[in-house]
Amino acid sequence: MYGVKLRVWGPWACFTRPEMKVERVSYEVITPSAARGILEAIYWHPVIKWVITRIHVLKPIRFTNIRRNELSHEVQVKKVKDAMEGKGDYPYICIENDRQQRASSVLKDVDYIIEAHFEYANDEEIRAKNYDPAEYKDERLDGKHLDIFNRRAKRGQCYHRPYLGCREFPANFELVEGELPKAIDETRDLGLILYDLDFSKDKKPILFHAKMVNGIIEVPPPGSKEVLR
Repeated sequence: MYGVKLRVWGPWACFTRPEMKVERVSYEVITPSAARGILEAIYWHPVIKWVITRIHVLKPIRFTNIRRNELSHEVQVKKVKDAMEGKGDYPYICIENDRQQRASSVLKDVDYIIEAHFEYANDEEIRAKNYDPAEYKDERLDGKHLDIFNRRAKRGQCYHRPYLGCREFPANFELVEGELPKAIDETRDLGLILYDLDFSKDKKPILFHAKMVNGIIEVPPPGSKEVLR
């Protein structure tokens, strides 16, 4: 188990509660699924999967309300594929006709440290990513994946710009080496927080009971009894 520490920050963040269907309301802190998405934006590989172990909150939790323009529909992937195969017209969305203005309760001026490690995906998980496990049987090299992630994080490299819950809230990041910055001196019960989404069950939310102790949140490992499916 090889661990990494990454600092992420930005002026805005919105880690939307799944129970909010219309107006967006953020959790009080970054969720493990959002943290994993940031790591995957920096380094993704079919053989490995990132596991979040700990989250440090470095700045006080502050909310603000904003209004944003959103689209009420999205282009379906199936229609795009059909159009590429000549089975229909290319789909499009007219922004002027599909625009909706919605209120959002978002976080302001966030700063976190994500502690995580990577584990190796099994053959079934690799196939679910549309890759052949046989082609990656020699890719289980601990030092290789750790070195690539650290090098990319140091250089600020990423496959796509990581974001803080919503793509319009980009995340700055840097690799943490040496002593960790001090977390906020606050303890609070955060209640049930999104752990991940179960895509095998139509994106069913997976939750866990989060507690912040002196600014640090311990994230339970996958498959533990603390993870509520």
